Amino acid sequence: MFAVVDIGGQQLKVSPGARVFVPRLSAAIGSTVKFDRVLLMADDKNVQIGNPFMKDHSVAAKIIGFVKDDKVIVFKKKKRKGYRLRRGHRQQYTEIEITDIG
Repeated sequence: MFAVVDIGGQQLKVSPGARVFVPRLSAAIGSTVKFDRVLLMADDKNVQIGNPFMKDHSVAAKIIGFVKDDKVIVFKKKKRKGYRLRRGHRQQYTEIEITDIG
């Protein structure tokens, strides 16, 4: 059984027990969150598709921890002007474990 869920603007294919990284969520570690923007659900026998989302279906997940992605360097320069700008950015993610699809 699997489902396609919209979490933070990203569409993810999840199944029970899977661990995925999603954009930073504002919840405590160990708490349970529920995502009700389910686009598709499928099992061995049938596939259900939402229009655009499925009513009365949700995906429950447990928050495992918070991590940061690798640093991305943004460098700007203008020739012959002495203008140089170097900035770094690290995207923050939340690691979640899917506990229930239903």
